[in-house]
Amino acid sequence: MEIILIRHTTPNIAKGICYGQADIPLADTFAEEIIPILKINELNSSNTIYYSSPLQRCKLLAQKLSDTINFDNRLKELDFGDWELKKWNDINKNELDIWMNDFVNVSTTNGESYLDLHNRTVVFLNEIKLLEKEKAIIVTHAGVIRSLWSYINNSPLEKSFDLKLDYGHIIKFTV
Repeated sequence: MEIILIRHTTPNIAKGICYGQADIPLADTFAEEIIPILKINELNSSNTIYYSSPLQRCKLLAQKLSDTINFDNRLKELDFGDWELKKWNDINKNELDIWMNDFVNVSTTNGESYLDLHNRTVVFLNEIKLLEKEKAIIVTHAGVIRSLWSYINNSPLEKSFDLKLDYGHIIKFTV
């Protein structure tokens, strides 16, 4: 099965704000940013299945790709808990330092760890690999894409942030 992971387009949020599962809107550049992304549909067969995070920054793009989307909560970004929508500079420095020193295993306050995100995304991927489909197109977030990239490449999660992902970035692989 060919897997196509697409990162959502630019969100409408100020720089320096912590966001993960907050359901923030998209920037006004959405219509322009989706033009190259829509081209991936040109070669799709009837044996393609579509998945998306239910957050609007993914949902809106997914709905431009297909009328039949499977929304899955496991495709949501990292849950930053109490840190959601706070300025990074306003987060308790001690808590932030502890998390930054081991973001893979340490959960944010009332949120989740990167390992938690990784576990839910790997379960998702292993489930869809069992489907008899030629292709799965998945609209999701950078954390999810990096997690799955690490899994597919058998690379440590700590190294996953070496993968640079722009908004609207597309990654393809076969499982």
